[in-house]
Amino acid sequence: MKTVFSAIGRYIKETDWMLMLCCFSLSSFSTLLIYSLYKNGEIGRLNTVLVQPAMALCGIVAAIILSKIDYHMMARLWKWHSVLCYGLALLVFPFGIQRVDWVDDKAWLPIPFTSISFQPSELLKISFIITFAYHLSKVKDQLNRPKQLLLLCIHGAIPCGLIHLQGDDGTVLVMAVIFASMLFVAGLSWKYIVPVLVMIPPAAVVLWNFFLDDDKKNRILAIIRPELVDSAITWQQDRGLISIGNGGLWGNGIFMETGQFRYVPEVYNDFIFTYIGETVGFIGCIAVLAALAFLCIRILHNALHALDDLGKFICVGVFAMMAIQIIINIGMCLGVLPVIGVTLPFLSAGGTSTGTLYLGIGVVLSVYMHSGKDMLFA
Repeated sequence: MKTVFSAIGRYIKETDWMLMLCCFSLSSFSTLLIYSLYKNGEIGRLNTVLVQPAMALCGIVAAIILSKIDYHMMARLWKWHSVLCYGLALLVFPFGIQRVDWVDDKAWLPIPFTSISFQPSELLKISFIITFAYHLSKVKDQLNRPKQLLLLCIHGAIPCGLIHLQGDDGTVLVMAVIFASMLFVAGLSWKYIVPVLVMIPPAAVVLWNFFLDDDKKNRILAIIRPELVDSAITWQQDRGLISIGNGGLWGNGIFMETGQFRYVPEVYNDFIFTYIGETVGFIGCIAVLAALAFLCIRILHNALHALDDLGKFICVGVFAMMAIQIIINIGMCLGVLPVIGVTLPFLSAGGTSTGTLYLGIGVVLSVYMHSGKDMLFA
């Protein structure tokens, strides 16, 4: 036992224990929230509750293992994990299933002989961050040459296009932000950035008139012109706002009395923040936002102290993934952004999402632990 505790002590000294503790705390709080929903009768299956801590524990173990592997090796093995992740993503087309009947994306892959399914696009995000960081580190000095920039854009477009064909545009948006953030940090010239910014308004007009279906248009109109859409379109967000407001300053308690909870569809998943508002109130929401902000800041801290460009780009990619999911999810819950099915990191229920987030943290920890003594004591 002394050997085990000694090994644990050494690992804590070597790793970014503050980042890991933050993730563990958020996962523990998530498990408590989901269990309270089960006790209040809002979740019918105990399996939904058990998946969260189980995947969090598996994710922590995976993060520890990944943190001990040099991130340079992960990058050099890009062919192996890319083939695996793209292969799983392609299997969605013949074998994919819808998670629920009212969601039109077919992005889930069932595991044979079990009742479990997972989302390959989540794994693809982590593989993409590593491979794109490796690509950027190799061509950084020639980044703004048209040929190299075109190849980088193709690298980013392939996973986005593949996931779009599965109908999961929420993940496509996350991937696009990861791609843009990493490219910007690598040193993309403003001579490319400015024309892209100028083209956004006309591109939005073309997108609205020729590419968006009625469902997506209605989700956007529900935010900017709610009077133009059916009340059923805004019902989920309206219920979420009522739920948050019902919590007041201090909330009604994690285990509130049955019937006190304001029902919100998918509250344990995409709309968990509304349940946080109802149970622990405004003060609890601020505490959760502070924890999520610390998580993102700590990842950026690791990026700034990384040994090389590869480590910096990896951390920026994981930061972008976390930050955009936080912004979109909370924006959805507050009724300022359209509902597009993006989870709140470490808090929303979902085995694939939780496990993948810990894989991302594991890669960040690898950068931390393989960036020298200056990094370890920063």
